[in-house]
Amino acid sequence: MRIAFFGDIVGKGGRRGVVRVLSTMRGAEDIEFVIANCENSAGGVGVDPGSARELLAAGVDVLTSGNHVWAKREIIDYITDSDVLLRPANFAPANPGWGYTVKLSRRGTPVAVVNLIGRVFMNFYDCPFRGADAALESIGSAAAVIFVDMHAEATSEKVAMGWYLDGRVSAVVGSHTHVQTADERLLLQGTAYLTDAGMCGPRDSVLGVNRDQVLRRFLTQMPGRFEVAEGPVIVQGAVIDIDEVTGHAREIKRFQQVIDL
Repeated sequence: MRIAFFGDIVGKGGRRGVVRVLSTMRGAEDIEFVIANCENSAGGVGVDPGSARELLAAGVDVLTSGNHVWAKREIIDYITDSDVLLRPANFAPANPGWGYTVKLSRRGTPVAVVNLIGRVFMNFYDCPFRGADAALESIGSAAAVIFVDMHAEATSEKVAMGWYLDGRVSAVVGSHTHVQTADERLLLQGTAYLTDAGMCGPRDSVLGVNRDQVLRRFLTQMPGRFEVAEGPVIVQGAVIDIDEVTGHAREIKRFQQVIDL
């Protein structure tokens, strides 16, 4: 089976780009299951119920998130009742929502999705490695196909997670930096790995943000409001081909497409 993962979606342009690409990719690539990181999909920071519903209606099966998931207060009630919008599993246990889920693909294959967040250069989260162990123990035999979104800043922490879970999950793909890396590979025990899937958002920007505003901040060190940039949208991610019986990956390939909206 083939799973598609879309990197961090930034703002309305990012959402529309994903909707456009997904409408053709599903058939062309024979995609059975779709995952997308939506933590910046509403106005560039956070996710709201409307943004989540738009992406789910377009065919995304599970939404992952990260450190900005609580930026919109209205998402708290929504995520409390949702098993398809995840927050990192290694957030404090009292946080609402779920850090993993198991859903059926379009052909009936159970697919587990685990959302983790790193600690290096980030915040004081629980250990993502122990969080992964706990999630996998809970998933048990419910799914052989297991996808992990490792939302982290440090490349070393993402690479370490890939090796830690090699052979135990189908894929470990990173998010958060908004810059697609070129290190996709199959690890020794059959896990597909990519340090960062990239971004779905304005191409001519700084990580999706208006470049003039970011340059002003760097040059003056003065605070200022950041806004989502405009213009063509780049849609980036990865497609993973997985043996649904063994759960081992057969192939991983990156994709990127520029859309004029």
